[in-house]
Amino acid sequence: MEALQLFLERVTPELLQGTVVTIQFTLGGLALGFLIGLPVALARVYGVLWLRRLVSGYIALFRGTPMLIQLFLIYFGLPDLGITFDRPVAALLTLGLNSGAYQAEYFRGAIQAVGQGQMIAARAIGMSQWQAIRHIVLPQAFRLVLPVWSNEMIAMVKYTSVIFLIAVPDLMAQAKILSSRYFDPITIYITVAIYYLGLVGIATGLMRFVAKKLETPGLKLDVELR
Repeated sequence: MEALQLFLERVTPELLQGTVVTIQFTLGGLALGFLIGLPVALARVYGVLWLRRLVSGYIALFRGTPMLIQLFLIYFGLPDLGITFDRPVAALLTLGLNSGAYQAEYFRGAIQAVGQGQMIAARAIGMSQWQAIRHIVLPQAFRLVLPVWSNEMIAMVKYTSVIFLIAVPDLMAQAKILSSRYFDPITIYITVAIYYLGLVGIATGLMRFVAKKLETPGLKLDVELR
């Protein structure tokens, strides 16, 4: 037991460094996904035909292919076309584009759940379509989408583990380095699994607390989860 304790004390600083990187990319991927997903959802609901088809193709592409392939195409494939990204940028872009496709579907479901009657009523009192979306539809949609959006945060914590394959020093990358250094992969990866469980548990508890605070009785959103 003492040997295990000493071993964990040696590896903890590196694992904590990797945990910080994992949290940074989780939050960054979610933020970029939000910035992409919300406009895409609005385009799917209110856009013209060609725009709806374009964003539907983006959603189908990023939801229908593995994130690992997306990461390799962005980091290794785009340089063949003259487009090169640093490792952290490529990792963040991959996470954001993938998350944006899922978030777009969450937001689309929430927007459509608000009800067309409210849009008609808003237009009837003189609001433009954009004013009605901004002041009537989106505030309700954000509240509706929060419980299912929490699923995206939990998924993102785990999906960041792929970025170690392009040498981004996240929690998984630190685990690989430490397992090679100490020749004890079982202990290392069990410890890392506990770290991921802790991160997921914290994210789940936080989102449940926020969702409960903002919950509106009688309003629920039923959309496809991961």
